[in-house]
Amino acid sequence: MISMFRNFAKSKWAIGLIVLVGLGLLVTGGTQTDILGSLQPPKVVSAGDRSLSPQEFRTEMDRRLQQIQTEQRRAVTYEELLAQVPMGAILKGRAEEMAFFAWAWKTGIRPGNELILRQIRSYPAFFDPITGQFSETLYASQLGQAKMTPAMLEEEIRNDYSRTHYATAMIAGMRLPRVYGAVYANQTQQSRDGRWFVLTQAMAGTAPRPTDAQLNSFMSQHASELRIPELRSGTLVIFANPADQNIAISEEKIQARYDFRKDSLSQPERRTFTTLSAPTQAAAERIAAALRAGQTPEAVGEANDLQPANYSETPRSAISDPAVAAAVFGLGVDEISAPVQARVGFVVAKVTGVQEGREVTLEDARDEIVQELRGQEARGAIARRVEAFEEARRAGKGLDEAVREVGAQSVPIPAVSREGQNRQGQQLNVPAPVLEAMWKLSEGRANDPVGLGEGQYFVVRVDEVTPAAMPSLDSVRDIVTQAWTASENVRLLSARADALAERLRAGEDIAAVAASVGANVVTETGLKQEQETVARLGRGVAMGLFNGKAGQVFSQPQSADSMVIGKIGRITAPTAALAVDEAQQWRARLGEASGEPLLAASIAAAAERMDATYDEELGRQALGVTETPATPAGR
Repeated sequence: MISMFRNFAKSKWAIGLIVLVGLGLLVTGGTQTDILGSLQPPKVVSAGDRSLSPQEFRTEMDRRLQQIQTEQRRAVTYEELLAQVPMGAILKGRAEEMAFFAWAWKTGIRPGNELILRQIRSYPAFFDPITGQFSETLYASQLGQAKMTPAMLEEEIRNDYSRTHYATAMIAGMRLPRVYGAVYANQTQQSRDGRWFVLTQAMAGTAPRPTDAQLNSFMSQHASELRIPELRSGTLVIFANPADQNIAISEEKIQARYDFRKDSLSQPERRTFTTLSAPTQAAAERIAAALRAGQTPEAVGEANDLQPANYSETPRSAISDPAVAAAVFGLGVDEISAPVQARVGFVVAKVTGVQEGREVTLEDARDEIVQELRGQEARGAIARRVEAFEEARRAGKGLDEAVREVGAQSVPIPAVSREGQNRQGQQLNVPAPVLEAMWKLSEGRANDPVGLGEGQYFVVRVDEVTPAAMPSLDSVRDIVTQAWTASENVRLLSARADALAERLRAGEDIAAVAASVGANVVTETGLKQEQETVARLGRGVAMGLFNGKAGQVFSQPQSADSMVIGKIGRITAPTAALAVDEAQQWRARLGEASGEPLLAASIAAAAERMDATYDEELGRQALGVTETPATPAGR
């Protein structure tokens, strides 16, 4: 066989085959077509060895949307979110971020497991409120509620450490020119003299009672703020019925369900144990040796600066880490495990009690089974009502008649805006899917039944549509009058202050100017730009006095209904020897502030180095947003 291959390699056929391969590469241009790569699932974001699938991107965005809805206390759609922050901007930022972390890992910025473990154990939400111990169960449940996995949290913490360490190292090496600190030190240490007086609203004059023409003009100028949004009222149909909670369940069904679920209802074996988590295997081995020597977990934890975690009568299913669960349920009473490689660090466990599992009787599980069967029957009843409702509607019956016929319930929805607020701006408890359905219907129309999950359905009819419109003057007269009066008072105060300041700039003595409006002149010398001085003088005086040159006139708001008008006197520079220390402090502070744009530049450079790309069209598909941008992909 080998000799046959050797003979073929020397023949003219082998040479011809090589020529054909070369011609093929020449024709295709050596494009390195990757057939296997084309079979890989699509990625919304790719950066080096990191990527974000459509499912992962949707999960991240769901968490972001949920946070926004919590902050704003209203339903927010992806369309609204993308109207504020374009998809391209979101993906570009995410791609640059992932590229930076990929580059950091590649260059050797790799936070150790000890740091990750320490950070995880600093979160109060992961500790049992009764025992005060770290709870694996709470850890898993809290992450589940946040739509995260332990691996996702660990990666997030590791990325935060990478960013912090890189930024700290970069800023620590920065040295700005000394003149930067000297300029700021000069401003804070120099002393200034000044004279000023306060012009009150009473001195400047107050607005008279407005006429209707003035109020109507004011309303036109502020139409966007006063316009009442479109309001819709309707009727909500729900197919659940209170009688469903009391559906009779036969003994035969209860027995059959018990027989079916007997194994799953049985009480599992439970164990009482203590775990100690260590960052390294060597530390875990020392802990195991100390426990085997008879030391208590508390003493061992105190000696190693660790907090033991105590678990009482815990089933295997409640232990989130499979490796730890296998170790605990492989031990006898008072036995100590060898170090176990857990998701985070190493764990040593000591079992102190074993509670054998037992079979659950029908009487033990009766209430649970009855509730389960009753819920199942209720969902079935709802489904039958929905089906009967649709049949009634197809038969030409009106919505109200169909509701009465099938035994559903109708609830009136008062006039509400698209955001779920009534005429007074109060937030009503109208579910977001109902609002969304209402704004897809015309007046008098109802939608088809819509599922809400868990067997629930609803139908909504729009009874009345009130178009967006400006309110009448009489309906908002008091509010508009107050707003017009406040605006007019500000105008009068500002105009009078400007006129008085112009007199000062023309060379008139400040005492005479102040006397013309009945104000008193304040004279101060040797003032420094310090927090106590600003608090004593007021922000208006401080802004005017410390933001100009000698001889300059200033006019600044002192309060909601007063202005300060004054003139800067002599400016005395600080003694150089006394300003040196402060100059150095300012230089250090400015160095930290200037690190932000440098960090942003580093992240952008990492994105280019790691060939970061993103696909806007795929991102929109993942979110279920149909709009397609002109440029679906970016670099």
